Amino acid sequence: MRRAQVRDAERTGRFLASAAGEGLLPTLERLTPDLARLADPDQALVMLVQLAEELGADRVRELLRDPAAAWQLLRLLGGSRALGDWLLTHPEHLDAATDPGPFPGAGAYDERLAAAAVSASGDDAVAALRIAYRRELVAIAARDLASEEPVAVLPEVAAALADLAGAALEGALLIARAETPGGEHVRLAVIGMGKTGGRELNYLSDVDVVYVAGSAGEGSNEGEHSTEETGANEAATRLATNLASVCTRPNREPPLWQVDANLRPEGRQGPLVRTVDSHLAYYRRWAQTWEFQALLKARHVAGDADLAAAYLAGIGPMVWQAAGRDHFVEDARAMRRRVEELVPAGEADRQIKLGRGGLRDIEFTVQLLQLVHGRLAGELRSPTTLDALAALSAGGYVGRDAAAAMADQYRFLRVLEHRIQLWRLQRTHLMPTSAAALRRLARAVGARDGDELLARWRSTRRQVRRLHEELFYRPLLPATAQLSPADVALEPETAVVRLTALGYTDARGALRHIGALTEGVSRRAAIQRQLLPVLLGWFADGADPDGGLLAFRKLSDVLGTTHWYLRLLRDSGVAAERLAQLLSESVYLADLLLRSPESVAWLDRAEELRPRSAEQLRTRIESLVSRRSSAADAAQAVRFVRRRELTRTAMADVLADVDVESTLVISDIADVALAGCLDLARAEATAEAGLDADPAEFLVVAMGRLGGREIGYASDADVLFAFRELGTAGGEETQAWATGVATRLRRFLGDAGREPALEVDVDLRPEGRNGPIVRSLAAFEQYYRRWVQPWERQALLRARYAAGSVALNEEFTALIDPLRYGPPPEPGGLRELRRIKARVEAERLPRGVPTTHHLKLGRGGLADVEWTAQLLALQHAHDVPALRHTGTREVLRAAGEAGLIGPDDAADLIEAWTLASRIRNAIVLGSGRTSGVKVDVFPRDRAEAGKVARLLGYRAGLAADFEQDWFRVARHARTVVERVFYGG
Repeated sequence: MRRAQVRDAERTGRFLASAAGEGLLPTLERLTPDLARLADPDQALVMLVQLAEELGADRVRELLRDPAAAWQLLRLLGGSRALGDWLLTHPEHLDAATDPGPFPGAGAYDERLAAAAVSASGDDAVAALRIAYRRELVAIAARDLASEEPVAVLPEVAAALADLAGAALEGALLIARAETPGGEHVRLAVIGMGKTGGRELNYLSDVDVVYVAGSAGEGSNEGEHSTEETGANEAATRLATNLASVCTRPNREPPLWQVDANLRPEGRQGPLVRTVDSHLAYYRRWAQTWEFQALLKARHVAGDADLAAAYLAGIGPMVWQAAGRDHFVEDARAMRRRVEELVPAGEADRQIKLGRGGLRDIEFTVQLLQLVHGRLAGELRSPTTLDALAALSAGGYVGRDAAAAMADQYRFLRVLEHRIQLWRLQRTHLMPTSAAALRRLARAVGARDGDELLARWRSTRRQVRRLHEELFYRPLLPATAQLSPADVALEPETAVVRLTALGYTDARGALRHIGALTEGVSRRAAIQRQLLPVLLGWFADGADPDGGLLAFRKLSDVLGTTHWYLRLLRDSGVAAERLAQLLSESVYLADLLLRSPESVAWLDRAEELRPRSAEQLRTRIESLVSRRSSAADAAQAVRFVRRRELTRTAMADVLADVDVESTLVISDIADVALAGCLDLARAEATAEAGLDADPAEFLVVAMGRLGGREIGYASDADVLFAFRELGTAGGEETQAWATGVATRLRRFLGDAGREPALEVDVDLRPEGRNGPIVRSLAAFEQYYRRWVQPWERQALLRARYAAGSVALNEEFTALIDPLRYGPPPEPGGLRELRRIKARVEAERLPRGVPTTHHLKLGRGGLADVEWTAQLLALQHAHDVPALRHTGTREVLRAAGEAGLIGPDDAADLIEAWTLASRIRNAIVLGSGRTSGVKVDVFPRDRAEAGKVARLLGYRAGLAADFEQDWFRVARHARTVVERVFYGG
């Protein structure tokens, strides 16, 4: 027993010590090497002894005389306790268990099961059918378990099981006709669906079917239902109901399997049986995407063959045109996610079928590719997964290596599923957890032990998931660098279908771009031919594959002849994919990269995408400015540095694997640009005035969102300009000089030019647009002492140093601190602030924009949160120094920590402000717009909302979740604003 690898020697020994057991010992000694290779040697030995007790030792020894027959019987007994028990009660089926013949072809079971069905009547007929079915099942399982390469015979096994199920359904239909009054006159076709239709059935699965009834008026107009037809449907319904009952109702023999008709139109709510015309009418008008996916497997398995042919001929064109429906690919992907989400949490890590990396990943992938590409390629229309996968590979729709790997993984997972089900003939798709069950399963599939099996299964799941994500979400499989021109130079019509499947809206335009990039025999064209199959899929992963491909073509026209560009994309592990993501998700970045194509080189290393320090930027500006002969050219150099850093920041912002706080970085870039152009403006103004030195100190004070270090890609730079005379400089001359500096600074940064502009806004100055754009420190002091308004105190809360004289800034800060951090405003001042805020809400919101959609002025938007934070600072910063910060989030955190508002309120406000800021930036990144009303409006266009959602980290197809998240966050924030700001 030790050599036979028996685990429970005591129990097995008792059986072998019996009279029947002793009679088998010489034979068993010869079979010891075979016993040691069984899934469960103990079970096989015990059952052999029980068979000997039932039939006599001589009969069992005779069965075991032939090595092939012995091996087949031993494997069956050691691999299926349920079928071993069946043989004990039906030993006449031992010949089926020991017949080493090949698997029979389609239709081989029909005659035998039909004969059983008509051999008796009533329950005896049901029993005869079930016994005949089990006999054939024993033969299939014995041949399967005896195979040295179970993954190799898996297709034959699954096909045989499906054929056997079809024969059983045909037999059940014969019995049902005999039991149904008038049943012999009813036309009924049984259409196999799912794995039954695909001839890839499990040992114990529900058998999915759809019933089709005949009628007197096939081909009549939709909606015309005669009394005769209604009666035919009722009779067919009774017949179909009785058919299912034959398979499952109580009987002395165990049931076959559940007959599941839930894939019919309207599911459980719909009629059990329909005519061909009724089926087709439903599919034309009401069917959802998943129903066409299910119909891909439809196949006649029992009943009226002509009726089935009419049904299949009717649905076929609809199935293979379904991919042209709106949002077809998105719906298919959403369905896969829903299936995955419905897996109970406790089963997720044990699921062979439904979970991540399971059989459904493979099946959904193959079916989506079939439905998309099969519109023109008839060879892809097989209902069988492995056949379809082979056709996809042969046609070039899936890479050969990927298809071979997925086929191997599918076979392995199906074999696991079969071996688990065979043990007790139970419908299950879960990996076992007990050590004994894992050991038995491992031995059944050729693994050393449970640990090795689990390791292989987990590795298979990872590989399946990776391929699923590459193919299911990128239907044109990424190719290797060895792809030849023939692999890319597709027939135009086929290429159009493929590109459409990937998500390109102008597939013919995309084909023209591909042709332009790959034509010719140059090295450049050869490398492009290697890259494009990969890039097309990566563009398709983005929100705008057409735009991504077009931008790539333009960029390649600029850089294609350089020595590094294509080599980088070919050889880098990350650069090409990152570039594809940037170009297909961000119009803003596509434009910036065309202006500075050398920035593509940063994509190879994450550290190149991290923000540069202010000191590094100042050094770079000084170097560039020193080589320019005019102030205007030098100002363009400053703007060039700003644009490069905006490019760097935007690239990091879009790429999820590079972390960056974009508002802080963009604000710091603006500070450096202001400082660089201030130096140029001062120098030019001083020279124009004929002076040897500046007549005054000059200060740029950041205000608004710049003051809070919170500006985005489309923001202006809000500032105040201040100066203080030096020495004996005259007042009017100095004022003129300072005005000239301010005007030049604004012009250097804001005028149209080859580099992006930064609008410098001075509307927050004293007296607003009616006041001078620059004031002396003394003038500021005089104004603030006599005329300061509550809204100006509020605006000064965000004032901070940006550029210019540090000493002057210290005095300016000393001047404004008592105003912004002094005693809280009087009740009248608070009422005035609230009145202004209410007026802003009522008057400044653009016409036609819902209050829920305006990110800045809407309910729960930026203005709501910022005014609330500023009110808290005005009221409490005098006593709570932590509130003396220019940043909105910092003030709210401090207010929460000081107990001025609840921590949940602070969190709600911060979340709304952060999300609104991110959405505004994402709108700019996605659309390329840096001005106009739409920059501040939550996108209502589905495509644009989807693009923004992707930039914010939402998966494809979840734009509705993104919209609901914003509405929820803004609603919570508005509730806090009404209570804290308005006192509601």
